[in-house]
Amino acid sequence: MVRAPRRPASPVSGLLQGGGSLGTTAPLGADVSLALTLLVTAMLTIGWRLALRRRYQAHRWVQTTAVVLNALVVVVWMIRSLVVNVLPGIPARLGEKAYALATLHGVVGVLGLVLGVFVVLRGNELVPRRLRFTDYKRFMRASYGLYLLGTLTGVILFVVAYGTSFR
Repeated sequence: MVRAPRRPASPVSGLLQGGGSLGTTAPLGADVSLALTLLVTAMLTIGWRLALRRRYQAHRWVQTTAVVLNALVVVVWMIRSLVVNVLPGIPARLGEKAYALATLHGVVGVLGLVLGVFVVLRGNELVPRRLRFTDYKRFMRASYGLYLLGTLTGVILFVVAYGTSFR
């Protein structure tokens, strides 16, 4: 069996080379991270729809599960990828598309994650009384918007870093 030559690896694709399942140069961890991120995005959207239907208990469970899953993906994959592949090139290579995009994704992702975790902790009444807000909509919308922006920049980063030759 003759295999097509793989595309050259990008500067951001150094972690766990090869072995991906989407037919790109992405390592398996990046493929799994992308799939889980898209799953979390779907879950957050379903949770949003549940809130619109005033099914707040189901909304809370879906959102909490999505945020925990997202936090696991960030801790297990994304932080290591950022530290190993991106931070060594900052600031010298920040002018390169992959590095600039990875940095933007990291900043937006951290903001979205921190706000999302805070909203979930607040929604489950796990924050001190002085940190409890009552304007849920504003905080949830901001968190959801940041998460969507983080997901969008992550998908673009995946394509830039690993190519688009999906099987």
